[in-house]
Amino acid sequence: MLDNKSILITGGTGSLGQALTEHILSNHPQVKRLVIFSRDEQKQFVMAQKFPFSKYPCIRYFLGDVRDGDRLKRALKGIDYVIHTAAMKHVHLAEYNPMECVKTNIIGAENLINACLETEVERVVALSTDKAAAPINLYGATKLASDKLFVAANNIAGWNPIRFSVVRYGNVMGSNGSVIPFFLKKRKEGVLPITDPSMTRFNIPLQGGVELVMYALEHAWGGEIFVPKIPSYRITDVAEAIGPDCEKPIVGIRPGEKVHEEMITMSDSFYTYNLGNYFTILPTVPRWNTSEYIEHFKAEKVEEGFRYNSSDNDQWETVDSLRESIKEHVDPNFSV
Repeated sequence: MLDNKSILITGGTGSLGQALTEHILSNHPQVKRLVIFSRDEQKQFVMAQKFPFSKYPCIRYFLGDVRDGDRLKRALKGIDYVIHTAAMKHVHLAEYNPMECVKTNIIGAENLINACLETEVERVVALSTDKAAAPINLYGATKLASDKLFVAANNIAGWNPIRFSVVRYGNVMGSNGSVIPFFLKKRKEGVLPITDPSMTRFNIPLQGGVELVMYALEHAWGGEIFVPKIPSYRITDVAEAIGPDCEKPIVGIRPGEKVHEEMITMSDSFYTYNLGNYFTILPTVPRWNTSEYIEHFKAEKVEEGFRYNSSDNDQWETVDSLRESIKEHVDPNFSV
C-alpha cells in the first residue's frame, strides 16, 4: 500500500521514527518519498549518515517543530500518509515544565490535524501511550487530549476522506529513556535503583510498535485506538535479568508515576472490540457503520467492565525471556 506514496514521520529521528524508516526503506522500495520531520538538527545530521540520500533517493530531512503550524503545512505538501511520533514524553520533565508539554503534545497535535486537513493527506496514525488511560501525570493527560483530538478530527473532516487513527502501547524495549537501557548503564556501577518492588509495565519491542503502526495505516477506518496484546514484566524481574549480583535499593516512585499501567480502562470497555492480535477502542461517534466494521474485522465485543492493566495481564515476561529479548532487541552483546 506504500508504493508510489509519500510519507512523513513527525519526530522521525526518535527510536520509533528510525525503526519505521528502516522498515519502510527495507520493505517498501517503491515508496515515492519519505520525509523525516523533527526539530533536532544534530539528530537529523546523525540519522542522515545512517540513511543517506545517496543510497535512499526517496528520503528527505525536514527541520521543523509541530508547534509551528505554518512549517507543518509546508512539510505536508504532496504527502499522502503521516505517522505522528513527535512528543515530549518524559514524565518528570513534563511535571516540572507543564506548558512545554502542553505546547508540544496538545497544540502540536492540533496544528498537525489542521495542516493535514488543509493539504491532501489521506491517512494519519498518531502514537499514544499507556499513560493516556486514566492519567495521573501531565504527560498522560496531554496524550489523552491528543488522542481525543485525533479521534474527533474524523468528524470535522467533512467532505475530506482523510482517516485519523491512534495506536496505544506500553514501554518500548530499549527506547530512549526507558528502564532497560538505564539498568544496563547502571549495572556497571553495581547498583540498580528500584522505584517500587511491585511495579509492573507492559513491554513491546520496537518492531512490535512498527507492526502496529503499519497495521493501523493500512486497516483503520478512522477514529479507532488500536491496542496490541503484549506481555507485562515486573520491574524486579528486569533488575534480576540485567544485574543479578547488583544491589537493588528501593528509592520510591518518581513524580507522576504509576505502580501499574493501563491501556484500556473499564469505561473504555463499552466501545472495545477484540480483533485477534489487537484490541480496538471504537469512537463513540463514528462516521461509518459499526455493524459493518464488526462484520468486516470479525470483531468481538469485550465483556462490560473489561480492563487491560499491566498488573493482571495473562502474558508475563520471565527473567529468562527478558534476557533473551534484551539480547535480541537491545544489545546483541548482552550477557549476565
